[in-house]
Amino acid sequence: MTALRRALAALLFALGSSCGLAQTLALTFDDGLDPQKEPAAPSWNRQILETLHDAGITSLVFPALVRTGRAQGLDLIRDWSRAGHAIGNHTSRHRSLGSPQVPLADFIGDVKEADAVLGQIPGWTKMLRFPYLKEGNTLAKRDGMRLWMQAAGYRAAPVSIDASDWYYNQLYAAWLDAGDADKADRVKAAYIEHLLDRAAYYDGLARQVLGRSPAHVTLLHTSRINAAALGELIAAFRARGWSFIAARTAFDDPIYTVQIDTLPAGESVVWASARAAQIPGLRYPAEDSVYEEPKLRALRLVPARMLQ
Repeated sequence: MTALRRALAALLFALGSSCGLAQTLALTFDDGLDPQKEPAAPSWNRQILETLHDAGITSLVFPALVRTGRAQGLDLIRDWSRAGHAIGNHTSRHRSLGSPQVPLADFIGDVKEADAVLGQIPGWTKMLRFPYLKEGNTLAKRDGMRLWMQAAGYRAAPVSIDASDWYYNQLYAAWLDAGDADKADRVKAAYIEHLLDRAAYYDGLARQVLGRSPAHVTLLHTSRINAAALGELIAAFRARGWSFIAARTAFDDPIYTVQIDTLPAGESVVWASARAAQIPGLRYPAEDSVYEEPKLRALRLVPARMLQ
């Protein structure tokens, strides 16, 4: 997209938000699936893609090679490409740049390794989704990565709405594997409410910090629970007044190009903006299983072996 078109898109987003248009949301998916590790992976992948097609939603998937493998899992990513979705980079090893054990040079190597493989897939775009949404635990790593990305023609692909869908997926899978479909369904219902709650929270925080509702981007995973729940999830958001936009369009919102001055760097861009503005009451990390377990335990939806 040309600089002029990006500027016009940014202006339209600002005008649209100020005029009180409906909240907008783009869905993006991380990781990918490996049939060699999970035989049902092709079925889950197909379910997600069919649901997106039926809902008229164009997404962006960020594969990590350690999650997809180098064979059949990449074929599943090619199915996303054939369905018209863009392909981004989630690194080769899914290591956190926020970890003291991961040097900047090693992390850049992970990005390059994934780039060499995923760059051969149609629909490839040089957008990086940081694993765990961590963008560096030191100033040298954060700014060094930003400089490398600029030189390499990459742009970051952060989210505005964060959640703990990975944790709900663990619970959902555990109950299904235990043969308790009723509890799995209850976890799925709680999961949908969790995402609606997190969306409302981050939208409210955005209005407080930015003075507007941005074109939101949320992070989901290519997972068992999303294969089962995505249709209901989309319907629930639409029932609450949300509308869906293409992921590439959402990333034209100016919020996704601002380099926020926080350390450790990362999390939701809305959360990071709020932290930079010294909004009180922010928890760190912004989302985690420790926040979700108590309420799910109260509902008796956490298997005993998973209690922390």
